[in-house]
Amino acid sequence: MAILPSPLSSQKNTRTVGRGSQSVFLILFTLLMTSGIGARLAYLQIIEGPKLRQRAESNRIRMIPKQPERGNIFDRNGKLLATTRYPRSVHLWPMAHTKPSWSVVGPRLSQILDIPQEEMEKKLIEAGANSSSLIRIARDLNDAQVTALKEYETELTDVEINTEAVRHYPDGRQLAHILGYTRELTAEQLKKRKSEGYRLGDVIGQMGVEKAYEKTLRGEWGGQQVEVDGAGRPLRVLGEKQAKAGNDLHLTIDLDIQKAAEKALGKRNGAIVALNPNNGEVLAMVSHPTYDPNIFSKQKLSQKDWESVQGAEHPLVNRALSAFPPASTFKIVTTTAGIESGKFSPNVVLQTYGSLTIGGTRFGEWNHAGFGPLGFVGAMQWSSDTFFYQIGKGVGGHKLIEWTRKYGFGEKTGFDFSTEEAKGLVPDENWKRKVWKMPWTVGDSINMSIGQGALQTTPLQVAVMFAVPANGGYRVQPHLIKDNGDAQNWRESLNMKPITIKILREGLRKVVSEGTGKALNKPNIPPVAGKSGTAEAWKGRAKQNHAWFGAYAPADKPEILIVAFAEHSGGGGGSVAAPMILEIMEEYFARKYPGKYKTGDR
Repeated sequence: MAILPSPLSSQKNTRTVGRGSQSVFLILFTLLMTSGIGARLAYLQIIEGPKLRQRAESNRIRMIPKQPERGNIFDRNGKLLATTRYPRSVHLWPMAHTKPSWSVVGPRLSQILDIPQEEMEKKLIEAGANSSSLIRIARDLNDAQVTALKEYETELTDVEINTEAVRHYPDGRQLAHILGYTRELTAEQLKKRKSEGYRLGDVIGQMGVEKAYEKTLRGEWGGQQVEVDGAGRPLRVLGEKQAKAGNDLHLTIDLDIQKAAEKALGKRNGAIVALNPNNGEVLAMVSHPTYDPNIFSKQKLSQKDWESVQGAEHPLVNRALSAFPPASTFKIVTTTAGIESGKFSPNVVLQTYGSLTIGGTRFGEWNHAGFGPLGFVGAMQWSSDTFFYQIGKGVGGHKLIEWTRKYGFGEKTGFDFSTEEAKGLVPDENWKRKVWKMPWTVGDSINMSIGQGALQTTPLQVAVMFAVPANGGYRVQPHLIKDNGDAQNWRESLNMKPITIKILREGLRKVVSEGTGKALNKPNIPPVAGKSGTAEAWKGRAKQNHAWFGAYAPADKPEILIVAFAEHSGGGGGSVAAPMILEIMEEYFARKYPGKYKTGDR
C-alpha cells in the first residue's frame, strides 16, 4: 500500500531567524549595550563616585552654623564700650513652610510673635529649601512670648528657641558716632559679601568702629555637624567646630573725656574733638544730635526709633567729620604762609582799619574800628581781619593755597572712618573756573585769609591744624586704635622755621591771656593757648553764624587739644565755644592732677 506524502512534508522550510548576519548583529548589540552599561556604572562609581557620595552625605548630614561672638571694644583705660548680650530668638528650618504642618505652625507663630506670616515665609524662601542653616524669624523674645511658645510646643514642630549674640552699647548715645552700630545685612550687602562667608540674617558693622574694623571684630563661624532623617529633622550631633570669637579692640578714646565733651556740647548742634596733639590719638569725638545705637539690635524698629535717626537734623551724620567754613581759626595758616613765604618779616607791623577797599570791594573789620598798628602776635590776639587781609593779599592765592594743603585741608586726614570723613574744600583757580566760570581774584585770597569764602574744613581737620603749633611743627594723623607706638609713626614735619612756630605759639597764648579767648584764662586749669572763630553761614537758620574755638594746654607743654564747633549757634567763638572747652579741661586736669591747680587770680 502506497504511503501518501504528507502535505506538510512537501512545504518548503521558510525559517530565517538566526540565519546569516542577524545573530551576529544581536550578539554585537547585546555586547555593546552591556559594555555601555558597565562603562556608565564604572564612570559613576569610579569617576563621579566621590562627588555623588558627598551629595548623598549632604542630604543625610548637615552643618548647623554657630554664630561667633563679636569682639568687645574698650577705651584706653580698659572701660567697656561695646559688648554682647544674649537674647532669646526663634529659628526655623528653611523647608518649614513647605511641610503640611506649616498650616498650623505659621498662623500660630504669627499670632505669638506678632509677625505677618508672609514675612516669615519670605525669609524662608530667600534662604532656599536646601539651606543647611537655621533661619532666625524673631529676636528679643519677651517672657510672655517664650511662655506661649512652650505652651504650644506640641503643635509648633521644628520651631527652635535659641540664644544668640547681639551687640550692646552700655553708654548708648554718648559714643554713637565713635562706635557706630551693627545691623542685619541688607539684600544688596549680602550679595556683595556672600563670597566672604556672610549668610542671610548675619549682622555687620554699618558705621563707626563697627564698620571700620568689621574683619577684626567679626570672628569666625563654627557649627554642628548633624545627621538628619528623610524629612530633614535632626537625629544626632556627629561633630562640632567651636566658633572663634572676634578680637577685642582698645581705642584711644578716654571715656571720661568723652562724657565731659558730650555734657559740654549739650543740646547744641555741633561737634567736639579732643586729641593728644603729639601723636594724633583721638581722646574724644562728640557729635550732636546723636542717636542710640542699641535700637539697631532690635528685630524691628518702631516708628519712634526710625524718627530718632531720620530727623531733619540728621542725627546719623558725624559733624566732627563734616565740612564747614573754619573762620578765624584759619589765621594760623595765614600767619604761617605770611612768614614762610618770606613776603613778610616775623616782626612786621601793619596798620589795621575799620575796613579796607580792595579791587572795588569793601572788606570790613569785625569791630568796625580797627586796632591800630599790630604785629602777628597782636593780630592773632585780637583776631584782626584787616591785618590778615593784607597778609593774604601780599602772599597771594598760590602760596596761601599751598600752605592750606600742607596743613592737611582739602584731603582726608587718614582717620579710621574713611567712608564717613569729608575731604572739605580748598578752592583754587581751576575749581573757581570750573564751578563759578570766573578767574581767581585778590578778593578770593582775602576771603580765604580769614577762613571764609568757599573754604570748607572739618572739626577734625581743624584739630590737626591746631596740633602743628602745639607740638612744634608736626602734622599728625588722627587715629582711634591704641597701639602705644612711637609718636613719630603718626606725624610728619612741615619743615617750618622755628620763628614761625614761636610766633604762632605766642599769638595763641595771647588770645587766651589778653584777647578774645579770656573765658579760658582760669586758675583751676593750666595756661591755655587757643583761637576763636565766628563763621558766616548764609544758608539756613536765618543766617545764624557758626562758632569755633580750638585750644591746647598746658600752653608750654601741651598734652590735650580740644576743638569745639557750634553749628548755627548765633554767637561768637569766644562766648559760645570757649566755655565748652573750659568745662572739658576743668574735668580733665582735676582728674589727672588733683589739687594741682587752685582757684584764684592768674
